Order: sequence, then C-alpha cells, then structure tokens
Amino acid sequence: MDIGEALRSAISRFMGRASHDREAVEELVRDIQRALLSADVNVELVMTLSENIRRRVADSKPPPGVSRRDHVFKILYDELVGLLGGVQPQYKPRGRPHVLVVVGIQGSGKTTSIAKLAHFMAKDGHRVGVVCADTFRPAAFTQLQQLLSGKNIPVYGEEDSSDAVAIARRGIERLKSLGLDVILVDTAGRHKDQDSLMREMEEILAALRPDEVVLVLDATIGQRAKSQAEAFNRIAKIGWVMLTKMDTSARAGGALSAVAATGAPIRFIGTGEHLEDIETFSADRYLTRLLGMPDLAGLVERVRLAEVKISEEEAEKVISGRFTLPDMISQLKEVSKMGPLDKLFSMLPLPKAQTANLEGLEEQVKRWEAIVNSMTPEERRDPSLIDSSRARRIARGAGVAEKDVKQLIKRYNDTKRLMKTLKRRVGRVPRDLLLSGLVRREVDRDALKG
Repeated sequence: MDIGEALRSAISRFMGRASHDREAVEELVRDIQRALLSADVNVELVMTLSENIRRRVADSKPPPGVSRRDHVFKILYDELVGLLGGVQPQYKPRGRPHVLVVVGIQGSGKTTSIAKLAHFMAKDGHRVGVVCADTFRPAAFTQLQQLLSGKNIPVYGEEDSSDAVAIARRGIERLKSLGLDVILVDTAGRHKDQDSLMREMEEILAALRPDEVVLVLDATIGQRAKSQAEAFNRIAKIGWVMLTKMDTSARAGGALSAVAATGAPIRFIGTGEHLEDIETFSADRYLTRLLGMPDLAGLVERVRLAEVKISEEEAEKVISGRFTLPDMISQLKEVSKMGPLDKLFSMLPLPKAQTANLEGLEEQVKRWEAIVNSMTPEERRDPSLIDSSRARRIARGAGVAEKDVKQLIKRYNDTKRLMKTLKRRVGRVPRDLLLSGLVRREVDRDALKG
C-alpha cells in the first residue's frame, strides 16, 4: 500500500466512525504514524507531528457550524502540510537576467531537470537560455542540445574547454547579449565527499555570484536528502530544491519531509522522463492529491506546457458531462499532447479500477475518429440509438470491426460516469476545507484557454 492509499484508509476509518472522541483521534494518529513511517519519513518528525495533532485537538474547539470530525481532519491536514514544507508562493525569478546555478549529485537527473526547468520557464513567458559548465561529463552539452532542440531556448557550451568557471562566465555574457531574462547554468554532478568537485563549485559560485543556487535531489534517497542538502548548503546558500523521480519513488515522503526540515523550499518536482513531466510543488497541492482530491492546478499546468487549447465552452461541457461523441474525440486528441493519460488521471480523485484501462488509449483515438465520422448526425448526438445493425453499418464504413464500435460507445459511457464520480467526490470534501480554499471549485478560466 503506498502512502496515499494508507492515508486515505486511515482518514476513511476515522470519518466513518460513529464517535470522534479521544480514542478515535488516537487511533487516527497511530494509523497516520504507520503510513508516514512506511513512506520513510523520519521517526522524530512523525512523533512531533503526532504530538502536535493531539495537542491541537485537545486545546481547540470546532468553529461554529463545523463538526468535530471535520475539525480534526483540518488539523491533520494542516500538520501534514507543515511536515511537507508548507504552502509556497508561486515562483517568480527576480532581476534581469536572473542567473540560477544548478548543482546536484551525479546521477540525480540534474541535466534533464535543467532542460525541464528551462522549458517550464519559457512557457511561463520568460526568455530562457542554458549554459553547460559541466566539463566532467562530456555528453552533458549534447544532451542539453538534444532535449531543447526546437524549443527556441539557446544552449551555450564549449566542447574543447575544461575550464568550467571560464565557460560559465563566457556563456552568461553571451546569453546576456541576447536579451534573455533567465539563465540556467549546469554544473558537474558531484558528491558531498568529493573535495575537488566541491571546491570547483565554490569557485564557480564565487566567480558568478548567481541570483540563486538550485539543488537537484533524487527522491529515491529518502531521508538521506537532508544530509545532502545540508552539505551543499554549507558551501552555498541553497535558494530552493527540485526533487526528481517522484513518479517512481516509494521514499518520496522521506525525501520531501527531510528537505523541508532543512528549511530549503521545494519549488519543483520531476515526475517522468519527458520535458512536460515537471510540476510546481506546494505541499497543500501534493497532499490534496494523496488524499484523493482533484489537483486542478496541476492539470492546468500540464495544459499550458503541452500547448493544449481548450475553450471555456468545451471545458464546461466535459465538467458537466454534457459532451457528445465528437466532443470526446476532439478532447482526447488535445489531451494526448499532455502526456500519458494515467498520469493525468492521477490528478483526479478517481478509483484505480476506473483508470486502470488506459494503456494504448492514445493509439485508439484515430480509429475512433473514423468510427464517429461514419455515424449519422443523430447517432453522434445520441449513441444509445446504435443497435447491432447500425454498429455493423458503421464498422463497414470506418473499416473496423463491429467490436470496435461497441468499445467506443462503452468508453463514451464510462467517461460520462467518470465525470459524475468526480463531481460527487468534490461534493463530499468536508465543508471547512472547501471554505479554506483547499479544493477550489473554480479553475482559472484564462489558464484553461491557454
């Protein structure tokens, strides 16, 4: 059982109890302890969180109109958000140009993360460039060029030089002359015990005096993230942290809480291998998704990164469940630009059973489009009209098997049910959490329109 399932199970048991007295709270605390410890969260941090929950529940009364059950849930939520680093304001680079030197341990995914950050910031309206000052790994410069090819993001590097400080200086001057407002500097991956590489990092930072130092850490190292962050912080004040491999790490809770304990904010997380697999991190959003509530802000972010255009009217149709078969095909074609559909559905509070059969869905969209084009206008508006005779006619016209027609109609009906499930689950969120803005009923319409 992963940490999300464990937390949801603990909360579900508590919410379903007839009484929410001290005994029920203690059982909830024990369940939360087990969930966090299984996710590699430090024992001392878990014990501190447990005592904070007990104390706040004992010392406070629910506000008017809020049940004790929901009040305890809100206290638990606040403490978990604090454990994961708290709510961070939206990241905005300051100054022109804003120079960020990116450091990290070799193998942490630093170079790929730099490409993701550059792409993300470019989509956010910044003119971005990258300097490759990693002379330790010859392929780093080529890798950055390949990752950012066609993205209108210049990459500066020198294949015949081993002077990282000089490369970084010349690269920044070159990119400054292009009028860029954000410059990311890649440095050689190093280990906290490699004295020569750590000295080189000191020299680069002293020479460049960057606006911020960004530390990239691998989430799979769990609690050891704390010692790594502290080691880098001793040499240069870390402005913020990006955690990679968050999609595969069972120890993500350990890494998140360990970094938060150092006081360095986590601004971004990497969730896959593609350029679009990057998310801004805020503890409340991350926890919201773990607890099975919709991360609409995360969905909007992926829409923007993938250059997907969704009109307000189309969004309203999907959310309300009033979409037609042609609407569904059109939206699937757009949404497929945003990455694997299972990753997108993970941002919505839907059971695994309802999202498991997504593999290969992208490849089916073209076939389904041909099927819809073979239908009459009445059949497109109301697929319930399609009996076996009509299905055979449509299949012949589309050049597919009759079972493909039936599969499309089933998918259409399943999708409508998914939308109804989503609406019901949002409606079941405790009232005081809705009022506090934990789950926002309104999505930024301008963001949706791209």
